[in-house]
Amino acid sequence: MSAPPLERVTRRLTWESAEARDVEALLAREWIVTNGLGGYSSGTLAGVITRRYHGLLVASLANPLGRMVMLNHLVECVRLPDGREEALSGEEWAEGRLDASGAQRLVEFRLEAGLPVWEYAIPAGAATVRVQKRVLMPHRQNTVHVSYALLDGADSVGLTLRPALHFRGYEDPVTTPEEARYLLGVADGHFVVTTEGAATLPALRLAVHGAAATCRVEDTRTNELLYRVEAARGYEYTGVLWSPGAFDVTLARGETATLVASTEPPEVLAALSPADARAAEEERRRRLLDSARLADDDVTAAELVLAADQFLITPAGRLRDRVRAQAVGDEVRTVIAGYHWFTDWGRDTMIALEGLTLSTGRWREAGFILRTFAQYVRDGLIPNMFPDGSNEGLYHTADATLWFFHAVDRYHRVTGDDATLRRLLPVLVDVAERHLRGTRYGIRVDPADGLLTQGAEGYQLTWMDAKMGDWIPTPRRGKAVELNALWHNALCLLAAWTGDARWRDEAARQRASFNRRFWYEGGGHLYDVVDGPDGDSAELRPNQLLAVALPHPVVEQSRWASVVAVAERTLVTPMGLRSLAPGSPEYKAQYFGDLRARDGAYHQGTVWGWLIGPWVDAWLRVHPGDRAGARRWLSGLVGHLDDFGVGSVAEIFDAEAPFTPRGCVAQAWSVAELLRCWRMTDEGASSVER
Repeated sequence: MSAPPLERVTRRLTWESAEARDVEALLAREWIVTNGLGGYSSGTLAGVITRRYHGLLVASLANPLGRMVMLNHLVECVRLPDGREEALSGEEWAEGRLDASGAQRLVEFRLEAGLPVWEYAIPAGAATVRVQKRVLMPHRQNTVHVSYALLDGADSVGLTLRPALHFRGYEDPVTTPEEARYLLGVADGHFVVTTEGAATLPALRLAVHGAAATCRVEDTRTNELLYRVEAARGYEYTGVLWSPGAFDVTLARGETATLVASTEPPEVLAALSPADARAAEEERRRRLLDSARLADDDVTAAELVLAADQFLITPAGRLRDRVRAQAVGDEVRTVIAGYHWFTDWGRDTMIALEGLTLSTGRWREAGFILRTFAQYVRDGLIPNMFPDGSNEGLYHTADATLWFFHAVDRYHRVTGDDATLRRLLPVLVDVAERHLRGTRYGIRVDPADGLLTQGAEGYQLTWMDAKMGDWIPTPRRGKAVELNALWHNALCLLAAWTGDARWRDEAARQRASFNRRFWYEGGGHLYDVVDGPDGDSAELRPNQLLAVALPHPVVEQSRWASVVAVAERTLVTPMGLRSLAPGSPEYKAQYFGDLRARDGAYHQGTVWGWLIGPWVDAWLRVHPGDRAGARRWLSGLVGHLDDFGVGSVAEIFDAEAPFTPRGCVAQAWSVAELLRCWRMTDEGASSVER
């Protein structure tokens, strides 16, 4: 096995006429390019910024800054041979608004090896001028390259690029006032933008590489700009952008002009020309595909391998952790849970690790991730998440640490890395012992029956973790079904790894209690929670599938078929699994509205893409060996790659048709579980099965 050639890994969307071009669909579809540090470049296909998170350069800076929007937008204008000017994105700057006028000229958008390319057609008398635009970020640089080429229709055209800025944290509202005045320097045709009174913020360097490129200073501001997605989500949605001026460049047929925006030092920028940077990134992506050892014709897997790459990062901000890792010959790695607003989360990292690294041949990085998180264990817990700009994790999670056991097991089965297992084993044993004694947030094993319970007032500790103020829609306090499935799996793994009979005995006692307490005879499925503050919950949720799907199933085999059949009938959709069955009192068919409305629906019916993984695993337990039958459950998510975050998989979907994608446009565990299952269900594959 090798991999599909890089040039074949292309996802293409075309529009032959204005009638076929749905501007609303272009505004709803988004693209993203990442830099391996947690930074990114992202926007809509239409060239309009609709979220506070959008920006051509969202830099990942050293803590405490975190991710900062440094270049929000480019107003792009083509000057035709007859003197007319046509915008590719945005209206005239003086009008103070950026609309979708450029989308009327967009005839094709595609991802070439995961990198976005736009082609515009502009009528110019008897001819049609065709202009191409590309975006890339050099790996591990807070730098973006936006390149333009004239394909046809004229010997040359003029191109004006006006950068628009609002330096702020990527989570900050678009109404955030500027903390300090912008200072503009001009040298050798470049802009250097700094801020007075904000010494910790790096300079933004802006330059255009191309024929006869010049810059002109025109200090201007927009009127208030509308961010339509922020308005729909109930946040502040009007803001102002500032422009230092504009670049003018001549674009001849067959030549390229590139705007480079960066917070890196000048010597870093000088190391690679735009052409060299593009060649280097293409070579890096080619190596990613080679490492994954794909079938020559498996373009879907190749696309997902490149989508997976977006989430694997070296965190730019946590210098102390990097020094500690390097001292023992390691490197710090972690996983961004989702773009645009998630940071690295322990639970998401451990669930996604197999798909992102083991299914892609990135075994070395998998080891880095596991050893990195082992450094963060406190009181028997790995962090739930790291807030942006912070060196310290938050530990309010009952399941992330149990998923850690599963991730270590999958890693060891694939790599045979006994050295890492030996290194992690004392940490894992300590985790289990602390769970037996009891640790933070009421996480403890009930000595009466061996079942794991959890809960603390004001905290949401399972993956169903929505919270707004003091309101927790799905507290699930007590003995949750998936926590006990994961705990049983962890005990069985410890018994095998250590040879210690106490873990085997503990697993047997817990399994007996589980099958006695969790079976809900009236529904033919498992209780979601038992022994909670309000008694037992028979709500029909997908969490029970882990009791069948994990390598060491805790539920009796005689009940597998019933659990799977009930889930297929009530929870399975083309995009993943509903988080609550229709007909339940709290069931919500759609996820939309302000924050309270969305949090109220987040785990009350909303479909989650990552759950396709446990579903396929559980289905294969009941239908062993039927890989072709299992693969049919993946077709909806594969088809979804044309939508929302093009080339990636959304975080969530509405619970009813048409299953509108919602939440993050690119989610790590959604991509990871689709990729893992896609490779696992390949009839010719020999991938490790759960």
